Amino acid sequence: MKILRATRAARPTLPIIVLTARGEEDDRVQGLRLGADDYVVRPFSVRELLARVEAVLRRSPERPATIRRIPVSCGVADLDRCEIRYHDGDRCELSEREVEFLRCLASHAGRAVSREEILQRVWRLTPKRLETRTIDMHVAHLREKLRDDCAEPTVILTVRGKGYMLGKIDKL
Repeated sequence: MKILRATRAARPTLPIIVLTARGEEDDRVQGLRLGADDYVVRPFSVRELLARVEAVLRRSPERPATIRRIPVSCGVADLDRCEIRYHDGDRCELSEREVEFLRCLASHAGRAVSREEILQRVWRLTPKRLETRTIDMHVAHLREKLRDDCAEPTVILTVRGKGYMLGKIDKL
């Protein structure tokens, strides 16, 4: 229960399923009240566990991303291949962190993603206070790779006081 409490405090939206031999009603209620999304008592079948995992992931805001490509003004950001394919035939490699950053913005299209949320989802950090320029540097590098005008960006937009968001794109 201590691990559950600490994990839930550090990652509030992380899906958590407790697998345990402690099946008393008080234990189950305590686990669910401490933030478990499901509580499975041994013995259990693999089929049941898989069904419970699928159900929790369906309800989870941190479910695995399915976004593979993002059409951008200069071409296509292919997240599976970790590259940008430009309309002129050139290609540019994306780092894993850049792919995760783009995937994070794309999975929340239409809304600004806060710097805190970006640090949590992309860097897996829980910021106590924001004094890092990491996000700003990654945005600057990505804008260069995306051939996005830094003076008036159209792909990665800065939403003052809120965070970053993807500009209008044709379709995901």
